[in-house]
Amino acid sequence: MEDCDGEDTETPDLPLEILVYILRFLHTSDRKEASLVSRSWYYASQDLSFQKNVTFCFPASASSLELIKGLSRKSRCSLIISQLDGFSMSRSLLLEVGLCLGSKLESLSLPGSSITEASLLALLPRLTSLRRLDLRGLDSLFMSGAFLSREEHRQQVRSALSGLEELDLSDLRYLSDVTFNRLTGCTPRLRRLSLAGCHIAFEFDPYRGCPVGDVKDSSALLSLRNVRRLLTEQKSSLVALDLSRTSITPESLRTIAQVQDLVLEELSLHGCKELTDYSVEVLVQHQPSIQRLDISACTELTSRSVEATARGLKSMTHLSLSRNWRITEKGLAELLSVSSLRRLDLSECLHVSGTEVVKGLTGSCAARAQLETLSLKGCTYIRDLAVFSLTQLLGDSLRELDLTSCVNVTDLSVRAIATYLLKLVVLRLGWCKEVTDWGLLGIVETTKCDPDQETGDKGPRFTRTFGNMGFFKPPRLPFEERPKLVTQTDLQQFKQQAGASLLALCRLQELDLSACPKLTDSSITQVVRYPDLRRLSLSMLPEISDASLASVARHCRSLTSLALSHCPGISDCGVAQAAPHLHRLQHLYLSCCNNITDRSLFLLVQHCGRLRTLDISRCKNISVTAVDVLQSQLPFFENVHCKYIGGADPSLALTD
Repeated sequence: MEDCDGEDTETPDLPLEILVYILRFLHTSDRKEASLVSRSWYYASQDLSFQKNVTFCFPASASSLELIKGLSRKSRCSLIISQLDGFSMSRSLLLEVGLCLGSKLESLSLPGSSITEASLLALLPRLTSLRRLDLRGLDSLFMSGAFLSREEHRQQVRSALSGLEELDLSDLRYLSDVTFNRLTGCTPRLRRLSLAGCHIAFEFDPYRGCPVGDVKDSSALLSLRNVRRLLTEQKSSLVALDLSRTSITPESLRTIAQVQDLVLEELSLHGCKELTDYSVEVLVQHQPSIQRLDISACTELTSRSVEATARGLKSMTHLSLSRNWRITEKGLAELLSVSSLRRLDLSECLHVSGTEVVKGLTGSCAARAQLETLSLKGCTYIRDLAVFSLTQLLGDSLRELDLTSCVNVTDLSVRAIATYLLKLVVLRLGWCKEVTDWGLLGIVETTKCDPDQETGDKGPRFTRTFGNMGFFKPPRLPFEERPKLVTQTDLQQFKQQAGASLLALCRLQELDLSACPKLTDSSITQVVRYPDLRRLSLSMLPEISDASLASVARHCRSLTSLALSHCPGISDCGVAQAAPHLHRLQHLYLSCCNNITDRSLFLLVQHCGRLRTLDISRCKNISVTAVDVLQSQLPFFENVHCKYIGGADPSLALTD
């Protein structure tokens, strides 16, 4: 710039403290963008106040070595390294982790890997600050049974992992008493332990053909007796246990719950199909301090379990009852009177209609749940009246609402959500087939065939200002196959009147409108305008076109995930208009969009440099050559789904 005398002067840089203060108001993805402005903005983005719980995720490759060296400048970090194997490159990578990050690494996860015992034993003694270790599915470590068999190795690992708080041993087929004891003997102060999906002998030893008893440690299987021994030894620190997808029996659960002085705060029993109502009643009796309980997909449970948790767990904050088909309305009112409850998952509880949920929430303000997350996915008995009541009762607290596959939900529910749930961050309405443009726009549909006029019914109407009413009578829609299309006059009315359109949900970060076939460009282009939206699904909307895609891209520039599968109206033209605005896009789903060609892939290479996942399955006008170019040009690209592109399956062609 020039001063009054015409001389060039430089604008002074803002102090680092001011830049840090400004960046505190930005979302993580926005802060990443801001860090590219200049060197001073980059340094500000690396302030320690932004470095909490930062996890770096990457596959094993030669280029990862430089990344690890760069991370050595950080005071602490967490790593998720996938696809490690027993070859030299993986060994070098783990060695570099130990050398550069040994005293700084707080969490390590190695998913989808097959590393050797020697590689891990060379790394673990260096990780002196490790607080979380994830060994899920690493069968290669435990298959031989020799892991940590040498005393010198155990001493080295025990010295490094004495402060480890979380250990995940899920889905290990070869975990035995011997290897389990060796490893947990090196971690004396665990707070969280996961054995989900492990083969645990709770009452019967299949190898000896007899009940599990007080015999020496088995080298072939992990026994209940041994798990109980660990709980007894580490009862002073252990607060979270995950036994999901195991064959735990009611008697075994009682044995665990009755471990003296064990005080669990979190327990996950997802998919434990042998559990009964009696086992839940005993559990809550002996472990009343549980705050987070997952008993989803325990198909023998009934409403007795709901009543037991409501009576026994007065400090409960999270409860999942998903896929427990025998649960009815009974007990839900009492459950919703637990004032500490914040998250409730009733998805696929097919007999729940919401009546008792509403009843429980209508109690005194001091004695009712202030739900932040509610999932009613697949609850087909949920209707507009229940949603209307719930939105009024939870308007001040609810942040996430899932009504996926609630097939009886209509536009009236959408208007209620837009009127009362103004703090909503996540909204899922997928497969709500009766939702139309009118609901999203917040306009009452007017037709020549008005049932109220025909019957002389002059009762209260559900209008754009219904929020001031304490009750409502939903208008009956005429018996038509398709709703009346929105006209330009209707859209002009939408723009002029203030009302409860979906635009009111200005805090949305995730929106799912997939498989709502009555939605068209008329509503999508006018309503889906959220600057903070991260994830959007418009899959299986046959009536939307390139206009919707272009509008979404212009108004939702924070998108990281966009699903448009099975949208026949989407073409290269829409991608050409949208791609320049989608610089942050990481996941894109375009399967069965037959108007997408190679041109779209070249546009993605040009504009969407952060793309990691792409689904173009069954796009018959895309070539394998274009896919190869895309994979070679995008630096962060990880996965492409391309079955039957060009009318054929590339994976089959490779085997011919």
